Amino acid sequence: MRIIGLLLLSCSLCMSCMQADKKKALIEDDFLVAEQHLSNQLKAVPEPTVYPRTTGKDGQLIATPKNDWTEGFYPGCLWYIYEHNREESWKQSAVKWTEALEPMKKLTSHHDIGFLIYCSFGNGYRLTGKEEYKDVIIEAANSLTTRFSEVTGCIKSWNYRKAWNGKDEWFYPVIIDNMMNLELLYFASKVTGDTRYAKIATTHAETTAKNQLREDYSNYHVVDYDTLTGKVLHQATCQGFSDNSAWARGQAWAVYGYTACFRETNDSIFLNFAKDIADMIMDRVKTDDAIPYWDYDAPVTKETPRDVSAASVTASAMIELSTMVPDGQKYLDYAEKILKSLSSDAYLAKVGDNQGFILMHSVGSLPNGSEIDTPLNYADYYYLEALKRFMDLKGINYKDI
Repeated sequence: MRIIGLLLLSCSLCMSCMQADKKKALIEDDFLVAEQHLSNQLKAVPEPTVYPRTTGKDGQLIATPKNDWTEGFYPGCLWYIYEHNREESWKQSAVKWTEALEPMKKLTSHHDIGFLIYCSFGNGYRLTGKEEYKDVIIEAANSLTTRFSEVTGCIKSWNYRKAWNGKDEWFYPVIIDNMMNLELLYFASKVTGDTRYAKIATTHAETTAKNQLREDYSNYHVVDYDTLTGKVLHQATCQGFSDNSAWARGQAWAVYGYTACFRETNDSIFLNFAKDIADMIMDRVKTDDAIPYWDYDAPVTKETPRDVSAASVTASAMIELSTMVPDGQKYLDYAEKILKSLSSDAYLAKVGDNQGFILMHSVGSLPNGSEIDTPLNYADYYYLEALKRFMDLKGINYKDI
């Protein structure tokens, strides 16, 4: 019996090793494809005067100047490739495309400075330790704090504007995407010792939970506040199917944001929000491959587009969330299912296609007819981040692959 037991144990260990080796090979293939895609983009856009974002209806590359919200994702992708292969040429490309964004550290006209600076300079600082990168992040955090109000208890996303319905006026609009910018503030607190940044981030997260999360832990895209009283004036979901629907990427921003807030504060209330949002997502997904339709409440037809960007963000968040709770395996399993789907021919573009973007089939803003069933650079960024997090969690060393 003892010999049989040892044989069974030996077989089990062999199977585990084979599975681990298979995962290593798959991840290596994914990074190789990503590297080839991004190499093609660097050739197509050799200088950081504009930043690859998506493709147009004609299939041609669309790149944006340094005045939008997505530019930081591109150098972030380059940093992840460098982290994987450790080749100096990739480091130099990442440095060039990152440092060209330095003027954005003074941006105070909208909230997306976190995406712009932390995805670029944040990864650069993590991998190089350059003190000047840390200084850029701190200045960016200072810029972001100028948009915080003690009255509303949150950071204003956009300036005064007409609502997307063309009727309402928004005086202090806050969007769920803003949860993604809080890491910038928490970082500034850690490296400066100034708790003001972290207090603003935590207050914003608390206010967002109170006014943007619904009873089922889905969320509104936009909440507008009265600037004098802090009263909620409007709750809307402009990039989703309806005001009360669960816009897929909005749910992804939320689970990612609250997971990060728990990591930075160790406050269990944020962990509970992250778990409840993650559970809601897993309960409501309607697809066999876990790549959600653009809105969890959208009517499903053959033409209903899926949103790979939402899937990438969700996968990255759930990998981290899985490490924080006793029942974390279910979140890791779900994230792994997403990654397997994203790495399949259905979503991973063939090298030479897709204008150098890694993934296909994302949705920017369907109600506005913008970026429907296209590649998006932030889908690529969070896909690479999710692959890295999965490797780290599984103990797969880059040099061992």
